[in-house]
Amino acid sequence: MIAQAAQTAAAAGTFVAPEVAWFALTPLIIVISAGVLGVLVESFVPAAHRRTVQVVMTMVALAAAFAVIVWQGVTWLGEGGPGGVVVFGGVLQLDGVALLFQGTIVLMAFFALAVVVDRTAVKQDAFTPSAASIPGSEHEELARRLGLVQTEVYPLLMFAVGGMMIFPAAGDLLTMFIALEVLSLPLYVLSGMARRRRLLSQEASFKYFVLGAFASAVFLFGAALLYGYSGSVRFDAIGRISGAVAQGGAPENWELLWLVGILMVISGLLFKVGAVPFQAWTPDVYQGAPTPITGFMAACTKVAAFGALLRLIYTGGFSGSIDMLEAVKVALWVVAIATMIVGTVVGATQTDIKRMLGYSSIAHAGFVLVGILSFNNAGIKAVIFYLLAYSLATIGAFAVITLVRETGPGGEVLGEATHLGQWAGLGRRSPWLATCFSIFLLSFAGIPLTAGFIAKFTAFSAAVEGSPLLGSGTVLAVIGVLASAVAVFFYIRVIVIMFFMPPTETVTEVVEVAEVPAEVLVGGEQIAMNPAQTSVVVATGAPAVVVVRSEGLSAATISIMAAGVLLLGIVPAPVLDLIARVTDVG
Repeated sequence: MIAQAAQTAAAAGTFVAPEVAWFALTPLIIVISAGVLGVLVESFVPAAHRRTVQVVMTMVALAAAFAVIVWQGVTWLGEGGPGGVVVFGGVLQLDGVALLFQGTIVLMAFFALAVVVDRTAVKQDAFTPSAASIPGSEHEELARRLGLVQTEVYPLLMFAVGGMMIFPAAGDLLTMFIALEVLSLPLYVLSGMARRRRLLSQEASFKYFVLGAFASAVFLFGAALLYGYSGSVRFDAIGRISGAVAQGGAPENWELLWLVGILMVISGLLFKVGAVPFQAWTPDVYQGAPTPITGFMAACTKVAAFGALLRLIYTGGFSGSIDMLEAVKVALWVVAIATMIVGTVVGATQTDIKRMLGYSSIAHAGFVLVGILSFNNAGIKAVIFYLLAYSLATIGAFAVITLVRETGPGGEVLGEATHLGQWAGLGRRSPWLATCFSIFLLSFAGIPLTAGFIAKFTAFSAAVEGSPLLGSGTVLAVIGVLASAVAVFFYIRVIVIMFFMPPTETVTEVVEVAEVPAEVLVGGEQIAMNPAQTSVVVATGAPAVVVVRSEGLSAATISIMAAGVLLLGIVPAPVLDLIARVTDVG
């Protein structure tokens, strides 16, 4: 309509300004503007005040963006409202589902930012003072001694959040690709900025960048094939062409072009959620990236990517003949089953807490796919609730990890203590912290009275219900339940280590994981070891472990996330009803 008006005005020799729904774009404008202003702050604000300005501006921008999203939801989705807004002729589709995803992304980014901002008692954050320096070089050591602070983190975070907000609202493949790059590029940089274990961090950044570039190329190639198939990159246009093809009005084997294109586009999105076989980057990047950034990526990126996948599948891009849809369904079933199995089985063998949560993230991607593959409205609601529950537990879990640190010979605080053996006795050192971490792990496991149980129940129920066109996903649900039962092992194992094993700094004998004797010396005494303990024993000389005191933002975030996990597990009805109302209107 806008294009027709412009053509009519051009024929008449007059200029008509295009209509832009500025109110619809306000949250995105706030977030992107904060990122741009953050870049200017780096150039013009004195170094002594730079961090304060960046932190205040970033947190205010996220809070304001969330408030506007809520306002938009009330205005558009209330009685008599339009039910959503189409921006720029369909480039962005801000319906109820998009608003729910954007609200979740911004809210979780706010709490993740609180963990990023937090510092230890000696004013150290998680980021190197000189990211461009060679690890261990004199330049890096000089920057550390001078107390330099890496404040470029904040505009990078805001640009990533901006891309994430566009991702689930994109109405065409080109916009979705731009959003993919806008959210990914800052994360590639942020992954290599860890203060400690610099080589591991830079390796994670490089792996993420290289594999992400391949995934982007696959997405873009798939988009080109879909454009050749339909003559458009718009999801609704692709859906219309697929409907025509289903009626037999297309050349022979024309469906193959759609099939290859849609699978390549979906592959690019599955890379961002860490689904098998695109999961290779996940444990390495989760382990090497600064822990606050790992929490941010694990929660917000997964929400955005699954939102984009829902947009692609449920808004017209995924349509055609039964044979076309069945072919994609079979492929996605294989991916979902492999993702649940690989994430669960390999996760159970991990001895690094961050890698374990990385494989846990892979398994949860499979569980969310079960909800998506129900191909019904209940699946949409289940996916949104699942991502909210998962994000709460994930941000809280990684916030806990930031507070459990190694200490040097002189008592100085070093990096996070990520070996499972170093978490032994945490329940004695900090009962509150160990209890909160246990709550997050129980939610990951899907134990009743936690948000994770309700999330898995709704996702598996939607799969069993299935769709009239593509049938039930009962097999997927059964495999998901079995995988969840197996995953309970490595979550409960961590709880046992924290509360029922002695602290690791008392171990006085080197013990190899492969050949653990029946007894080891602990505190000068021989104690019997059982098989559950053998995979968590650490060697002599391992740094002592301490729960550090911080400025309090991480502690507050942990408390809020734990309360949210329990609240959604005990009283989920209000949130489920809200999701149902919004998605039905949108």
